[in-house]
Amino acid sequence: MRIAVCDDDEWEISRTKELITAYQMSREVPVECQYFTNGTDFLCELRGGEYDLVLLDVLMPGVSGIQAAQELKELDRNVRLVFVSTSPEFAVESYSLGAYYYLLKPIDADSFFALLDRIRGELSAQAEQGLILKSREGIVRVSFAQLVYVEVINKTVFFYLSDGIVHEVSATLADFEGELLLRPEFLKTHRSYLVNLSYVQAIDINCVMMKNGHNVPVSRKRRGQVQDAYVQFLHQAERGGVVPAADRPERPDGPWQILLVDDNPADCTVWADVLRGHGCIVQLADNGEDALRLATGSSYDCVLLDVMIPGEDGFSVCERLRELMDTPIIFLSCLTEPDKQVEGFAAGGIDYITKDTPAELFWAKVETRIRLAKSERTQLRFGSLLLDLAKRKVLIDETELALAPVEFDILCRLSERAGHIFTPEEIYGMIWGSQPWDGGQLVQMHMSRLRRKLEKAWEGHRFIEAVWGQGYRFVPAKY
Repeated sequence: MRIAVCDDDEWEISRTKELITAYQMSREVPVECQYFTNGTDFLCELRGGEYDLVLLDVLMPGVSGIQAAQELKELDRNVRLVFVSTSPEFAVESYSLGAYYYLLKPIDADSFFALLDRIRGELSAQAEQGLILKSREGIVRVSFAQLVYVEVINKTVFFYLSDGIVHEVSATLADFEGELLLRPEFLKTHRSYLVNLSYVQAIDINCVMMKNGHNVPVSRKRRGQVQDAYVQFLHQAERGGVVPAADRPERPDGPWQILLVDDNPADCTVWADVLRGHGCIVQLADNGEDALRLATGSSYDCVLLDVMIPGEDGFSVCERLRELMDTPIIFLSCLTEPDKQVEGFAAGGIDYITKDTPAELFWAKVETRIRLAKSERTQLRFGSLLLDLAKRKVLIDETELALAPVEFDILCRLSERAGHIFTPEEIYGMIWGSQPWDGGQLVQMHMSRLRRKLEKAWEGHRFIEAVWGQGYRFVPAKY
């Protein structure tokens, strides 16, 4: 893990050094650290991409932590920013800048260690989010977030990265485009080019102008598709969504779905109103069993979980939910003790929000957590069914299901909007793009094969249902 600490208080820097050293010794993991006593020095040394975590003091002479964060985000949109301050008054502003966390001084060792543990786990999972290339320099891993565009020339594929590095691989574009086009940020502009929309500067009639100064050709038959995709992409960003590789899109298919688990009607009303006020759809549960039943029957973007609920407590329910789904779970509790918060993180919670938190800060934290989770998601789990997006594999009860690439793509697209009925025309457009509509024969053939394979692998449930006269929908297994 690579960490930068920027604080004008030498005592605080010394204290942070002690905590990081203690963490290294207790976890037996390497940690690289750089320390800065002012924002100017920090920004002068910054190139972008060299840190996994940056701890920024909010109030510093000259360049403040808020100002430094704004410039840092321009250079490295994937870095985790943690603001440190003696007062919570800057918390809302910090989360609006995409802060990962907000720590109050003096930093508590248990909370700090839990934070580092979580980040280290996320970095380990994030390492899987990319392509492994056998380039001329050897075996390299290319992060999706760093990939600006891909070009193929005479059976050599060139991968252009945001830091200026270009990797050359002896292959064809078809060897990689299936995996890349599964991700919403990548678009094919030409038979020889794929671009990452988050690095697009502008689109002309004949080319896409990238932020690194390169121009990528657009074929005549793809002009309309490319322009429409980019307009939609910009629209999502303007709505407050996050762009992939920079910040990923929120939810291109509709509002976020939130599961709120709390047995206190008054609290449910308060928090549900806040969420609905920001365009979310909220489902309520007042105990763990109902939460588990709902979680296995629907797809959620986030679970807000009270600790003190009837039956099993929230910590136990969280552990069971983690076995069923990869959705971020945030504890929402009146218990403010540090040991309870540490217990929440240990159970699998991604954050812990106390009920005395102001509504604006509550929403900022929920929004940030959902966006971060979406940017790092590599798997979709629906009970016994697991879709590994990075490896393009499907497992049922840990047994791999052999699917054709098109079948995998169809299953992924339908599962992302569980319960939604897709018409054959919609499915055809998602999978085969701008190719002329064939009347539904391709969709019917592949859907029939996919449904047979799923039903044979697990006879207890039909994951894809045919809705007479309308189309098809994905149905998660019931709890």
